[in-house]
Amino acid sequence: MQTCEPRNTLNSEPMSSLDLLIFDCDGVLIDSEPIAARTLAHAITQAGMEMTPRQVLVEFTGKSEADLRRILANRIRADLDSVFAGWHAEIFAAFRRDLLPMEGISAVLDGLDVAKCVASNSTVERLRKSLGLLDLWSHFAPNIFSAEMVAAPKPAPDLIRFCLSKMNASSARSIVIDDSAAGIQAAVAAGVPAIGFVAPNDPRSGRREALFAAGAEEVVLGAKELLHVLCRRVGNQHPARQSVEVGA
Repeated sequence: MQTCEPRNTLNSEPMSSLDLLIFDCDGVLIDSEPIAARTLAHAITQAGMEMTPRQVLVEFTGKSEADLRRILANRIRADLDSVFAGWHAEIFAAFRRDLLPMEGISAVLDGLDVAKCVASNSTVERLRKSLGLLDLWSHFAPNIFSAEMVAAPKPAPDLIRFCLSKMNASSARSIVIDDSAAGIQAAVAAGVPAIGFVAPNDPRSGRREALFAAGAEEVVLGAKELLHVLCRRVGNQHPARQSVEVGA
């Protein structure tokens, strides 16, 4: 397992520790985006507007359920409460069958001795029925924060600022890790450095460029690269020698 270990202090730069790592949930901690895209595409198509999972990924990734409802209210004639009730039943059943942690993310959480929390545009119910199914929940509870807890979801800065307040952390000494432009924009608006995360199985083109355009300071491909970058950012640490080199 890849972890961080101290550098030789005689040769290392001064310590620049972090107060807090703020993780998005879907598409960073859990490999839920393909499941969400497949089930939402099915629900929307059943409601009379054909959409593919890829189209859902491109248009809706990072959006809150309230945002989804506002968008779809102008596009489909079916009763939205029924559409979303059907989607919830399908997605939660699929999570119980198929949901897995993002590959390598447990090593990131185990390898960094820094306070951590979750900042997600998902509802509290969805967080409990997705992240709550996995051992990852114990890395964060009770510091799992939903956009339902604030006035406006990402890309507004409200949720990131809420995390900073709850965790007693400074914006300059925290980092947001998010796979969506909305999440990166929220971090930037809150004055928090952001790292863009691209899942290795993400089928969309241009993700790296989109996250940089949103304001990410760095963009990583997968958890292995994320740990490498975070070890450097934490300061006075680097990936342990037995780990596989980034890009190998």
